[in-house]
Amino acid sequence: MTPIAKQQMDWSVVGAAALDIECAALAATRDNIGEDFSRAIRLFLNLSGKIICMGVGKSGHIAAKAASTFSSTGTPAFFIHPTEAGHGDLGLVSGEDAVLVISYSGESGEILSFLSAFRQLQTPLVAIVGRPQSTLAGVSDICLSSAVEKEACPHNLAPTASTTVALALANSLAVTLLEARGFSADDFARCHPLGALGRRLLTCVSDVMRTGDEIPTVKADADFSEVLIEMTGKRMGMVLAVDDDNHLQGIFTDGDLRRAISGNLTKLKMSDLMKENPQVVHANMLAEEAVRCMKEKNINHLAVADNGSLVGALSFHDLLRHGIL
Repeated sequence: MTPIAKQQMDWSVVGAAALDIECAALAATRDNIGEDFSRAIRLFLNLSGKIICMGVGKSGHIAAKAASTFSSTGTPAFFIHPTEAGHGDLGLVSGEDAVLVISYSGESGEILSFLSAFRQLQTPLVAIVGRPQSTLAGVSDICLSSAVEKEACPHNLAPTASTTVALALANSLAVTLLEARGFSADDFARCHPLGALGRRLLTCVSDVMRTGDEIPTVKADADFSEVLIEMTGKRMGMVLAVDDDNHLQGIFTDGDLRRAISGNLTKLKMSDLMKENPQVVHANMLAEEAVRCMKEKNINHLAVADNGSLVGALSFHDLLRHGIL
């Protein structure tokens, strides 16, 4: 193909064809999942140790990702590179663990060299392998087939469809174990405290609310000018009314101000302006629940109270600033 022809080629057709091959490989794998898969799940569930993931080359990258996914979804696991295992890291493996090996050929010398060590440790061996007649498949306690009819590579050489299948099988194992263990979204968040999900599911209202002098408050008998000064100074777009015991009595927002602007507000008190019984949340409530409350009520501000006493205030912008939204 000439350079000009390459420039004019619709390469999306080639890309779509590669995806079609990989989708077909995944569909075939789905049809072949059966008792061996269930046996692997039962084995992993009954482990007192960890899943040791191993692989070489592209399969090694899949194995490393598998270990990461297992660990983040409630099944302790780690990846050992075969080269490092041969130089001491094999000492990390015990009879309480299980080994998950990913190898399409099932004949990788770096992997096969450790089979005797695994047998001596009596470590169960699960293989994701593309050739069921291979050496690795023959010695494994459980073998999951990652065989594909062809690779997406036009030369049928580069691991593409086969690595996609291996990755999907590892993900399926991890997700099935997640469900079997009853691993919840909160558990997931605890494993990811620095991620966006962790912030949403681990952050409480008390972590993001404004407290003390940051809360815009006035008494119910405050005149309009005092209300306006407090609202403007505290920059929350609202003011809360409290009594002498700091009990919450009402709320007046910038939206209320805009709706009432046509009237003569200067002679009104806070008690004339405010809405009674404003929406309240608790300080120990998850910030994510506060977001849900705002969306359901179509409001941008929340009072935080404990037995009727005001302890904090929260706005849509506070949640945005802390990365909850």
